[in-house]
Amino acid sequence: MAKEYIEERNGNYYVASTRISLDSIVHAFRRGESPETISQNFELLRLEEVYGAIAYYLANQAEIDAYLIRQNEKWAEGRRNAEPLPADLRERLMRAGNELHTPRAS
Repeated sequence: MAKEYIEERNGNYYVASTRISLDSIVHAFRRGESPETISQNFELLRLEEVYGAIAYYLANQAEIDAYLIRQNEKWAEGRRNAEPLPADLRERLMRAGNELHTPRAS
């Protein structure tokens, strides 16, 4: 009996029995990350599950690529329709982000 590594829930694809999207695995794979690196970056996934997700993608590449395009369009529409952050909040967030990346003197 073949093991199912991917499941579809509410029109989205996930690694079976997890909340990790197939999108995440595919984007990492397309960036050239090895299955071992992907497994390390998603600590909840076993290497077998990463290989299973990649195999599923490769076996259904046209369908998954079309799905990913639809997902990107949904994200882009969400960004277009989102209310902009208040200027003072955006400024505080930018400062906080810069502080995180600025080395502190010992």
